[in-house]
Amino acid sequence: MRRFIAVLAAALLLPVASPAAARPGARYQNPVSASFADTFADPVVIAGEDRHWYAYGTTDPLREGEGTPHRIPMARSGDLVNWTYVGDAFGPGQLPAYARPTAALWAPDVRKTGNRWVMYVTVTETEPDGASAIGVATAPTPTGPWTFAPQPAVPPRAAPGGGWWWTFDPAQLTTPDGTRYLYYGSYFGGIWVSRLSPDGLQTVGDATRVAIDNKFEGAYVVRRSGWYYLFASSANCCAGPTTGYSVSVGRSRSPLGPFVDRDGQSLNVSRAGGTPVIAPNGNRWVGTGHNGLITDRAGQDWFVYHAIDRADPYLDEPFGINERPMLLDRLDWIGGWPTVNAGAWASQTPQPAPGRRVGPVRPVPVPQPGRSLPAHSDEFTATGLGPAWQFVRPDAAVTVSGGRLRWPVQGADLTGDSNNAGVLLRDAPAGNWIAETKISLDLGEDTVRNFQQAGLIAYLDDDHFARLSTVAIWNTRQVEFGKEMPFAGSTSFGGTIAGTPGLTTTWLRLAHRVDAGGEHEYRAGVSRDGRTWTWGGVWTLPADTVARIGLIAHGGAEPPVTAEFDYLRFSRW
Repeated sequence: MRRFIAVLAAALLLPVASPAAARPGARYQNPVSASFADTFADPVVIAGEDRHWYAYGTTDPLREGEGTPHRIPMARSGDLVNWTYVGDAFGPGQLPAYARPTAALWAPDVRKTGNRWVMYVTVTETEPDGASAIGVATAPTPTGPWTFAPQPAVPPRAAPGGGWWWTFDPAQLTTPDGTRYLYYGSYFGGIWVSRLSPDGLQTVGDATRVAIDNKFEGAYVVRRSGWYYLFASSANCCAGPTTGYSVSVGRSRSPLGPFVDRDGQSLNVSRAGGTPVIAPNGNRWVGTGHNGLITDRAGQDWFVYHAIDRADPYLDEPFGINERPMLLDRLDWIGGWPTVNAGAWASQTPQPAPGRRVGPVRPVPVPQPGRSLPAHSDEFTATGLGPAWQFVRPDAAVTVSGGRLRWPVQGADLTGDSNNAGVLLRDAPAGNWIAETKISLDLGEDTVRNFQQAGLIAYLDDDHFARLSTVAIWNTRQVEFGKEMPFAGSTSFGGTIAGTPGLTTTWLRLAHRVDAGGEHEYRAGVSRDGRTWTWGGVWTLPADTVARIGLIAHGGAEPPVTAEFDYLRFSRW
């Protein structure tokens, strides 16, 4: 898939002449922060008034082995791809008066308000309770000097059940009538929006939740063609080589929502929607998330984000701070919805540089099932499992009758040191294929059912697999595509969110191909009706291995629930 995506993405770059055309043949290659930083997480880029762009990142050491963190490092560029470090927004000890001395500053957002620049930033610990808040600072220029306001723009927020909501990841929006809004929040509490005072330094009035808790963080909102688009990141930002962080989007006619995805599914319900914008695609980059947007002088939109090189995931090996450099890729709008590189997602090869407008583009084709492979499939019309099935840790509760395999969800798992769940497997065909199953699993709505799930698995062994399942994650219901692999004498597990499950019935697909380097790539597909499919991220398993494909039903036995599988079908693609 790597070679397929790279070739197809290059073929789709169809330049349209513009007055600000880039030099013919000008190209760049990710990561664009390599000239000044090994890691530059949670990036945002703004256009200055001096024909330069400015980038801001979260607090971290910039280079491997450096040790000392930079409090909001800043960089400057004349072309969006060649960057120079220009200092830190805040020096040692420069924290707002309400912050604890141990507080970190994360995920800045910078905007011009009146005759000054305003920075919103996560303050991770405040006095007296250690809760997070959104701080605000001002400066006469994009590089400072920055001065904190005496009060946070968003103070700590008490959670109804105790503790404090995560008040992280600010993003400002100004509407055409001049009204300013601030979006903020994370997994514990969800994403919220508040109006800002005219000077941009305080939120006013009641806040509105626009995206559910336990799924979204890292909001960024833009207005386009009368719609407001809410970009948000999902899954774990920082799981090293198995980081599945990815970005999805919903849109609304109002900055206050409700935001819905391409299928009309709300981002603010238990079975939250989200149309994929970027996810791991099988190349070197995983953890593709926490984005900003910037438009170049030719009017072309660009997606700025961080990612992790799966071969070099930490600043200090084998473990340490996740190394998340800044990447830049073209953002295309297809049928009213944004996607990175026409759906090819993160680039790792040289790309046409900013400065000329590209379009229109056709979306990258997604896997489509072709000739069926009945010899590898099972419709469960017998009264038991046939000899093609192999059971790792057999479960006597599994039954087959009436065209369905029924499997009570086990109080067991495969992640970490668990390795006590059953795995029902069969050999996969050679070459490129799609495996599909239809699952009925009643996980209820809104209530906590951690982490009951059922779905498909590509399995090498208990510590090396890719698992696609409809799952209860706290109060949400999601389709997670997770991977576990050996790493540095331990195991690493992470997941990317592939889509939204149906109310009780969900269709899942794994599309397999072998890339030019010999790796086995598996892409996740999800459907709520068996007809319309959302294709999510890609996980890889090593070359020269042979994974078996099968079914799982595990994660928690209480309350009792049974997964029912209608079939496991293989087809060519």
